[in-house]
Formats: sequence, C-alpha cells, structure tokens
Amino acid sequence: MFENKEALEFLKIRKSVPLTQLTTPGPDEKQLAELLEIAARVPDHGRMEPWRFILYRGSAVLEAGEALAAIALKKNSSMSDEELQRERNRINRAPIAVGVVSNVVDVSNIPEWEQFLSAGAAAMNLVTAATAMGFGANWVTGWYSDSAEGRRILGLAPHEKMAGIVHIGSYDRAIPDRPRPDVKALTSEYTGPYQAS
Repeated sequence: MFENKEALEFLKIRKSVPLTQLTTPGPDEKQLAELLEIAARVPDHGRMEPWRFILYRGSAVLEAGEALAAIALKKNSSMSDEELQRERNRINRAPIAVGVVSNVVDVSNIPEWEQFLSAGAAAMNLVTAATAMGFGANWVTGWYSDSAEGRRILGLAPHEKMAGIVHIGSYDRAIPDRPRPDVKALTSEYTGPYQAS
C-alpha cells in the first residue's frame, strides 16, 4: 500500500477562494493543459467521456457577459446598474474560467445521472488540481446553467448541461476556512432497508 501523507494533509485544508479575490496571473498554457489532464482523470464507467471543457477567456468572455446581461435584464427590467454589471462579469471573474460540460452519451447500460456525476468529479478534480498548483479556484453554477438560452450563449448544445464553471486565478491574502460539516452526524451504519419513521 502506498500512502501519500502530503496529499492527505493537503486535502484536509483545501478550500475555495472567493471569486472577488481571484486575480492575475492565471495558469499559463502548459499549466492549463496539465490541469485539464488531471481534471479528466475521474471515474468514468464504460469510458464514455461524458464531459468536455470550454475555456472562457479574452474578448469572447466580454461578449458572452453582454449577452447574459441582456437576458437577465429581460427577466428583471428594474435591475440596477450595479446588478447589470455583475451579470456582465459572470464569466469574467478570474483570468480563466473553465466550463465543465456534461455531455451525456446515449447508452442504455450507463445511467444519465452516473454520467453527470462523472462531469461533477471532473470539476472537483480541476478545483483540487488548481489549488495544488498554487492557484485559487472557485466552482460555481448560476441561473444561466438552468436557462436554455444561457447555456446556448455559453457554447453548450441543446442536450448538454453545465456541471459548473471553475474560475482559476491567483490570490494574495489568507483565505479563512468556513465551518465544515459534522461528518459523524452524517454517517450511519447500514442496518437494512429504509423504513419511514
């Protein structure tokens, strides 16, 4: 058995960096390629590869932000300038944002939900790898993930879902930890089939 104590200690303290604290620089091309390779190293029953990545950066991100803001304004015409600006910056909050797209493969023996979980695992691997590389990362979804038009603007096909957008950048201050769950309270021994109380 091979035990990697350093990795275990790292996983115990991993935390997300708030989006407002992510700044330049982000990963370079070589680092980004390595991060995506690690992200793809996830459980994938049947080797379906039921996910893909979209890189959001540069001027295209600004255009997407304007389009998302226009949709948000249609839904809520009384938005303040500040709220509208926040919508414009949804995808532009770090040097790079990586969309992890669930691209379910239509096969009868591997359920859709299992393939979607594989995409979620890819998003979490990306967050963990970026953090291990010394960057800050934050995995978010937003209203646009539940909007067919929002997904289209972000480059998804009609059948695809956004498992999440991982924003990656640098940060320059200590990030306080948040309260963590009481794992003992969330854990039980199996005693037989579920029975309602």
